[in-house]
Amino acid sequence: MKANEIDKNLKSYSKDYRKLLTNEGVKDIDQRIQAYETRLREMYHSEQFKKHCIYPTMNVYFVYAVIAMCLELKETGYTNDQIIPAVEKSMESRWTLFVNILKFIDFFPFSFPVVRKWNESDHTGRVKDGSITYDRFDLDKDKIEYHISKCMYVEMFSCYGIRPLCKIFCNTDRIAYAGLIRHVDFIRHSDLSDGNACCDEIIRK
Repeated sequence: MKANEIDKNLKSYSKDYRKLLTNEGVKDIDQRIQAYETRLREMYHSEQFKKHCIYPTMNVYFVYAVIAMCLELKETGYTNDQIIPAVEKSMESRWTLFVNILKFIDFFPFSFPVVRKWNESDHTGRVKDGSITYDRFDLDKDKIEYHISKCMYVEMFSCYGIRPLCKIFCNTDRIAYAGLIRHVDFIRHSDLSDGNACCDEIIRK
């Protein structure tokens, strides 16, 4: 693992955490940032990180950065219900470009075929690297439906004893599909952050 790669990620995610602390009105920000960077650096050097950083379809540096934020906030007394929206708000800029692209696609009737191809490609990559275990993946002309029994995002959060906080990543699907309202219906029945499976339906309107 290259030191400059770790430093680059630390610098990037420290900015996100600083934004979070600023949003929350925290006063001792520099001290909190130092604690966060120390924790995250140790996590990047851990055997657990080496074990997890093997999935090409996942940005494990980012996942660990969010886990470190959650752990820091929990130590200061934040509840899960406070942590999730705080982290999501600080990460809004990271989703903006992707959501805007989807909103543009949403104007056109071919948006569902695009979503269908996107899900097909994502499924292929996840199965190939083993980051997600699908019990079922049905891809039809007008509907996509899948059932996931294991997800490495959830597993990583579970390793640090904060599985429910993986809801932050589970919610990214809701955020994405919120930009597709004209031709696509996204229905989430359950996710693995607080259930036994992730079950979604994506339907052509």
